[in-house]
Amino acid sequence: MIKKILNLLKYWGKLKTRVNHIFTNLVSLQKKYMLPQNTGFSKLSKNEKINWITTTYFSNPIESEQLVKQYWNTDAAIQKLHDEFIENTLTNFYLPLGVAPNFVINKKAYTIPMVIEESSVVAAASKSAKFWLTRGGFKASVLGTEKIGHVHFTYLGEHKKLATWFSIKKEQFYSDVNYITKNMEKRGGGVLDIELINKTDKLEHYYQLHATFNTKDSMGANFINSCLEQFAKTLKHELADCDDFSAEEKDIQIIMCILSNFVPNCVVRAEVACKVEDLNEETNVDPLEFAEKFLKAVQIAEIEPYRAVTHNKGIMNGVDAVVLATGNDFRAVEAGAHAYASRNGSYSSLSHASIENGIFKFWLDIPLALGTVGGLTSLHPLVKFSLEMLGKPSAEELMQIVAVAGLAQNFAALRSLTTTGIQKGHMKMHINNILNQFKATKEEKEKVLSHFVDTTVSHSLVVDYLDVIRNNSDTTN
Repeated sequence: MIKKILNLLKYWGKLKTRVNHIFTNLVSLQKKYMLPQNTGFSKLSKNEKINWITTTYFSNPIESEQLVKQYWNTDAAIQKLHDEFIENTLTNFYLPLGVAPNFVINKKAYTIPMVIEESSVVAAASKSAKFWLTRGGFKASVLGTEKIGHVHFTYLGEHKKLATWFSIKKEQFYSDVNYITKNMEKRGGGVLDIELINKTDKLEHYYQLHATFNTKDSMGANFINSCLEQFAKTLKHELADCDDFSAEEKDIQIIMCILSNFVPNCVVRAEVACKVEDLNEETNVDPLEFAEKFLKAVQIAEIEPYRAVTHNKGIMNGVDAVVLATGNDFRAVEAGAHAYASRNGSYSSLSHASIENGIFKFWLDIPLALGTVGGLTSLHPLVKFSLEMLGKPSAEELMQIVAVAGLAQNFAALRSLTTTGIQKGHMKMHINNILNQFKATKEEKEKVLSHFVDTTVSHSLVVDYLDVIRNNSDTTN
């Protein structure tokens, strides 16, 4: 027994030493990585923020600080504008702004701005635009512009009683947001409808005010959220004043008021069509065989989620690039598009194809809540540049342009996949990134590009051939 007690004491001593060691390390880490108590990072000046970041996390603070400041805009006013877009700004993170020419949409010519870091996207979109330029171009139409928002709340009484009360009081909800909606209504927008939705079968006591909106040329997030918050105030105030409800029934709880980025009734369609025999650009590809193989590829994406995700990602390469270039919210667009792709219970393709009576048709339906006024559209100089390049489009016209960019990208990807394979074009575009990564000279780049004109491209093969060039150069010297 004494031996067991001694062993326990010995174990406890080791455990106590280990705990003290861990605590000491935690204190040391806190001192190194945490700001001093009562110091708010946001209160520091920009230079103080950079200094703290670089001295805390980097082995060479001076070099790291120089890197950050290297990407500041030399125009102080423009840099200040960028600094104020978000919080705790250190510097600018650049992405390329490219253009895809040759687009004809509804018989109108466009050069489309695209902001993206991925090689081959702009080239593929341009190639698709050129292909369809001589085949009637793209057609696009807006199928709906309805946006949605909710007041989420709990109510402890009977649904029928609340529904009857709401139908009587509904006009009050409209009138109480007049001060918010009057300017939007002058432009033809405003609140379209408000419905009381019973969700108690999904979650106990849960209800919604489901409101629909038309926000015209603005994306409308702030407008919608302001209306929803007023609806919540009206709900509580009007119910509190109603003698027909008990104190418990009046005690509703507002959970939140927020727009939805799922906009299944704010949808645009982009499409192309031509005779099957006109799909004859590639001399070694039979047009009918190509059309049938293309159709089968789309059908696979319609029924196989593993393929559909990659298929739709290709569409979003084009969509996101234009959404970014025009100062819109690509995260909202992405979320809404993928929810729409799942609306029938299984994730599926956003694009579709058919061959009927010798006509090949390819189209895309996608929800897009976009704006051309407000937000970054009136602040970011390059967003203004992009919108002017597009002819200062309305929100509906921009929806059509963005959808066409997605369809063009999808067509290019499927054409490659069903003919030469995706890697041939993509990796050739990617060579420059590989060469830049290994700091290739102009002469080395020319030799590598010449070598891979008719040769399979991969990262390792490019690096190996670059090594051969350099080793030969060392031997010669």
